[in-house]
Amino acid sequence: MFGFKRRRREKIRQQPFPQEWIDILNKNVSYYSLLKPEEQAELHGDILVFLAEKNIEGCAGLEITDEIRLTIAAEACMLLLNRDTKFYPSLKTILVYPHHYSTESMQSANGLVIGGVSTRAGESWHRGPVVLSWDDVRAGTADIHDGHNVVFHEFAHQLDDERGGTDGAPALEKRSMYVAWARVLGNEYTKLLDDIEHHRRNSIDSYGGTNPAEFFAVVTETFFEKPRVLQRKHPELYDQLKGFYHQDPIERFTTRR
Repeated sequence: MFGFKRRRREKIRQQPFPQEWIDILNKNVSYYSLLKPEEQAELHGDILVFLAEKNIEGCAGLEITDEIRLTIAAEACMLLLNRDTKFYPSLKTILVYPHHYSTESMQSANGLVIGGVSTRAGESWHRGPVVLSWDDVRAGTADIHDGHNVVFHEFAHQLDDERGGTDGAPALEKRSMYVAWARVLGNEYTKLLDDIEHHRRNSIDSYGGTNPAEFFAVVTETFFEKPRVLQRKHPELYDQLKGFYHQDPIERFTTRR
């Protein structure tokens, strides 16, 4: 079955990538211009597969356009570059609201649904949909230096979920890698909690102190958007994320202007 899926995906990847889609990426996805030509080509193939396998649906009257589909797909697939990926296997649907939206329930890190009303920019459900605010997607793609990107954040949760639960430990290439991962991310998470408690500044956003799953999602945003700060202040954490994502954002920001 997996061999069939791989062949089908390779066939999809060979389809033409329209110039008007490239124009959308150049206009909407600032990170796209930082990629090497071969990475852009790989991203095009990943986007084609993503759009073929995922449903992107509008909510609250939002009409889904190619601009919305391409922007979200490109950002989601940015996390898959250079990796042997499963293309977010438990994800089937992305729901997109025009603006911030209110929800009467939310999902905890262990998958339990708890009560409450909140206004959200996005969320990722365990073996369920990703929900996004289009306004926040556009804001995150336009500024690649502010450390905030709702698509990176929510799709990092999807990567985290590939092992069967969101606990801040996504599927790593080798079992032996979990020892260093747990040590480094565990120490950094504990340090963040301590800094929050004692009102000390930390280059990692305090929302990362919510739980280990949110910590992984937040540091993913920081890794891609504030890589120099992360590497300078948290070098071991940067190295763990660099190894996981098979990308070096510092090199991109240095070599591509």
